[in-house]
Amino acid sequence: MFPFYEAPFASRSLLYLGTWCRLIRGSRQPLPLLLWRVCAGFPSPADDYVEEALDLNDLIVRNPPATFMMRVSGRSMEPAGIYDGDLLVVDRSLQTRPGDIVIAYLNGELTVKRIAMHNGRLALVADDRAYPPIEITEAMNFEVWGVVTHMVRCVR
Repeated sequence: MFPFYEAPFASRSLLYLGTWCRLIRGSRQPLPLLLWRVCAGFPSPADDYVEEALDLNDLIVRNPPATFMMRVSGRSMEPAGIYDGDLLVVDRSLQTRPGDIVIAYLNGELTVKRIAMHNGRLALVADDRAYPPIEITEAMNFEVWGVVTHMVRCVR
């Protein structure tokens, strides 16, 4: 595990390590949550009713001391809706279950994959079938760093 450090250019509410950032120390920025749901089919009339203020920290962070974010590099998880450049919210306190998308440390590198059983062995499996499953052996340096709980993507 690498220690986190505060970058000189960083906001006082975030800690950075390369492309990592630890969420969200003492930061509160409530955003309006509208009462109405948005239609993904035909448009519906819009009303200006606000249901409540929504803080994204409350929505995506269950356990702040154990939560961090990582930026995705690569395409092996695109069928799961995880694209190059996305930010993943990762919770280290969650117990891993089969089918979870995890951040795993494997032989000196970090990877995002689905954890599963493959041929009777624990494996890291990409959702893109062009990438073969990685069966975990005792000879490998392997550790699950956390379970991916949310994704953040810029659409503009």
